[in-house]
Amino acid sequence: MTDQLAPPAVAEASTKPTVRTGPTLLVLLSAMFFAQFDFFVVNVAAPSLEESIHAGPAALELVVGGYAFAYAAGMITGGRLGDKYGYRRLFVIGTIAFGITSLLCGIAVNPEQLIAARLAQGLAGAVMVPQVLAVITADFPDERKPKAMAWYGAAAGLGSIAGQVLGGALIAADFAGLGWRSIFLINVPFCAVIAAAAMRVLPAQTHRRRIGLDPVGASGVTLALALLLVPLTMGHTSDWPVWTWVSMALAIPVAALTLRWERTLARRGGDPVLVFPLFRSPSFRGGVIASVAFMVYFGSFMFTLTLLLQSGMDLGPFQAGLVFSPMGILFTATSMIGGRLTNRWGMSALVVSSAVIVLGLVALAVRLYAAGPDTGLPWIVLCLCLIGAGNGVVLPALFGAALMRVQARDAGIASGILTTTQQFASAAGVAVIGAVFFAVAGKHATSASWADAMAWATAISVLMVLVVMWMTWTFRRFTGSGERPAEVPAAHV
Repeated sequence: MTDQLAPPAVAEASTKPTVRTGPTLLVLLSAMFFAQFDFFVVNVAAPSLEESIHAGPAALELVVGGYAFAYAAGMITGGRLGDKYGYRRLFVIGTIAFGITSLLCGIAVNPEQLIAARLAQGLAGAVMVPQVLAVITADFPDERKPKAMAWYGAAAGLGSIAGQVLGGALIAADFAGLGWRSIFLINVPFCAVIAAAAMRVLPAQTHRRRIGLDPVGASGVTLALALLLVPLTMGHTSDWPVWTWVSMALAIPVAALTLRWERTLARRGGDPVLVFPLFRSPSFRGGVIASVAFMVYFGSFMFTLTLLLQSGMDLGPFQAGLVFSPMGILFTATSMIGGRLTNRWGMSALVVSSAVIVLGLVALAVRLYAAGPDTGLPWIVLCLCLIGAGNGVVLPALFGAALMRVQARDAGIASGILTTTQQFASAAGVAVIGAVFFAVAGKHATSASWADAMAWATAISVLMVLVVMWMTWTFRRFTGSGERPAEVPAAHV
């Protein structure tokens, strides 16, 4: 991570294909938007799912967490497949699969079918999304990358917020009596259009190389994530039985054995799914750490605030979605100028923007703790405006800072690692901070206990954003004022 976020010189000589950056970016970001949209849209659909298909608390957690788990677990392999078989091919396959699995979600008639479809949808997203960053990193001209990364971050953030806003509107509109099903079925025609457009505009040359797929490493990563995320997701709904603690404990040796296998495979000259040299790059390592902290905060905040608005303040899905609208507007506005701010002020812009987020979170937490259920919607909206404005600068910049110095041939796996850690962080944030939220709210929650729970959850979010501030400030001091550190290309370390 460097003080200035403009792209460095290309580290390796390669002939890049001619890319129509405008149409290509539109296609790529449309897919990213829907992947994020489907992560958050279920938050506002929970009451409808409970009423329509009798989904209990554990099933609802799996509907949300199952998508996140499959999405996170498959990202690294999805990125590696793109490096091996081509980004355009994998993007089209993933997009078509995402549309099909969205259809399966929309026609599910019981919780079991919906959970299975959401797992499949997450895997489809894990094939589709890594190719987005990979194409930008590998095929876009260096002078276009900063703006493309800014738009990528904007699409990710807007998809997250649109899941709250448009999801509530779709459910409230109840088109053709579809109710909650429309939040999934809307993906189908868009996925068909995106896949068809991708065949026309995405570059054909894809920096393919002969590499192994490392099924042992991929399985180890998936198993370790499952052993950790499943009990975190379901524990609070079943009073943390013994199996949840055993599962989380087993995640440690499984992760250790996986890391040992990966190092052994690398020494033998194989192609491990975890490319350790990438983490020797300060920009990539710092970007991953800061992104993890940010996504722990962001994912959990959107989840817990939705619960407060609907369960604690008795707002309907559409009304709750409208509360997020100003946040989305400010996010969009600041993400459009965020690139200019970071180009001029470097990491200082991220530090200040993170401070704005902290200000909004602290103002919300203090008010909720002091006033409880008397906290008015105007105050919540004001705090969300501050939070959205800061998010719009920070989130896109973190993507760009992490990947700007990654070589084209490592674009797929680097994108997979970054998005895996982000999705894992978001899911872990929902699970861990959500568990704190439910513990404070209690089994027989009142308006006052919902407010207290949100105050505590928001306080934890403040700590996560402070980590982002610390990371950006640390790398600012490390690089000096405008000086670029000399980094060894990841693939050559």
